Amino acid sequence: MANLLHLDSSADLENSRSRAIGHSFSEAWLAAAPGNTVTHRDLHRDPLPHLADAALHWPPRLRPAGSMPPADAEALQSSLIAELLAADALLVGAPLYNYSMPSSLKAWIDNIHVPAVTAPFDVDTQPLAGRPAIIVTSRGASYDPGSPTDGWDHEVPALRLILGTALGMEVTVIATNLTLAETVPALADQIDRSRRELVEAHEAAAALAHTLGAPATAPAP
Repeated sequence: MANLLHLDSSADLENSRSRAIGHSFSEAWLAAAPGNTVTHRDLHRDPLPHLADAALHWPPRLRPAGSMPPADAEALQSSLIAELLAADALLVGAPLYNYSMPSSLKAWIDNIHVPAVTAPFDVDTQPLAGRPAIIVTSRGASYDPGSPTDGWDHEVPALRLILGTALGMEVTVIATNLTLAETVPALADQIDRSRRELVEAHEAAAALAHTLGAPATAPAP
């Protein structure tokens, strides 16, 4: 049995593609093996507060002298880190908002990225190293290499840096582009691509969840 931590951050509760693809992943995860579990945290419906004190960027031993962050904020941060550490895999629903991540997701990142606790600093600490982190990103337009909007996505690179480089997780990105093609006339000629990528993203999510959630095969004697 294995536990998946599934985060949603889309403000669209009805038509969000990141939510829909994430749901496909979670359902396939639960079906992959008896006893698999999903811990779901909806960062939009139940938003986290921003860090109450800059000292919370650090563990107590590295905080400036005299730092006294609010006890409830410190307790919340500790519970979020414990929830992440208890997960065998992380699934992040990450729609692109204004070329970056939703503020609700950024608040979670600010709480769980703590040097010398979840990431290296003065000690070689990466308790999440090697665990899978799946980013499901949905983007209203397209940001293809070589296109005029190449490099405008500042969400996925930041998540790769935090989850992959800093926390040491094995990052996979499942992307669906042109989510606005159905509603924005200027993108109407991209509807076929939009629909195709959505289908492919659902299929990729289900297949990856089945693989990651399946019981480990015992080595041959």
